Amino acid sequence: MNEPTFYHQPVLLHECIEQLQIKPNGIYLDATFGGGGHSKEILKHLGAEGKLMVFDQDADAKKNLPNDDRVIFIPENFRYAARFVRLYKLPSLDGVLADLGVSSYQFDTAERGFSTRFDAALDMRMDNRNPQTASEILNKYPESKLQKIFEQYGEVTNAKVLAKKIVEARSTNKLTSISEFKQAISTCIYGNPHKYLAQVFQALRIEVNDELNALKDFLSSITSSLSKDGRLCIITFHSLEDRIVKNWMKNESFAQDELSFLPNHQPQTLKIITKKPILPTEKETNQNPRARSAKLRVAAKR
Repeated sequence: MNEPTFYHQPVLLHECIEQLQIKPNGIYLDATFGGGGHSKEILKHLGAEGKLMVFDQDADAKKNLPNDDRVIFIPENFRYAARFVRLYKLPSLDGVLADLGVSSYQFDTAERGFSTRFDAALDMRMDNRNPQTASEILNKYPESKLQKIFEQYGEVTNAKVLAKKIVEARSTNKLTSISEFKQAISTCIYGNPHKYLAQVFQALRIEVNDELNALKDFLSSITSSLSKDGRLCIITFHSLEDRIVKNWMKNESFAQDELSFLPNHQPQTLKIITKKPILPTEKETNQNPRARSAKLRVAAKR
């Protein structure tokens, strides 16, 4: 078992705390608890009356929970956050934070199957209760569906060729490990092998965990849980996520460039705080290269 040296280094930590504008007696939500770095900092700014609800579907994240009565831990996908806010009869939220990146722990734990650096089972589940693994997708999806996920979720240039190669390879041997998969598709790797495989693995991971639909469910339901002037702070790591967050904050819609004068368009309840996303400093990216692609977008409830 490959044990990582640490769980996760929180990205854009000080920028998030500044943008959340934490009130000592406020109620906050950390939608992606992970290693608890962001939560730990939020708790430093909360008083005895403050509350912090945290979500993580990964069972391993529970090990990082602080012994703090102000914390409510929910071991579920953040797409259900608004439901649990109601269930716990919390008043409206003063701030919501979601760091959409895969944790360093998940990338660095070989048997989780997230990284191309190790040979392990093709798993990629953030929630081990999820019956569908990356192996299931590769061995069972029809060629057309494989092509679609590699095109849409990985922006893989030769997605059609890749999908065909996978179907050919699995007809003789089931694809169960990372090394088997890399060997099976070796002849269709296009351009930089590291970048290509990263795109392929991203597409599989998004499909396994239904990441983009979960994000849409989360944004469309949690906005109504915010108090007046409550902050919505979202950190994204790739263009697919960022586009969803940008469109939601701008239009409260997931359709790109929707115009406010279209029929039945509801009045905006969000006000954009960051006209352009906040990016990590050079110092942060030097210390934590995985922060390079991070973007923080912030909106407030009107």
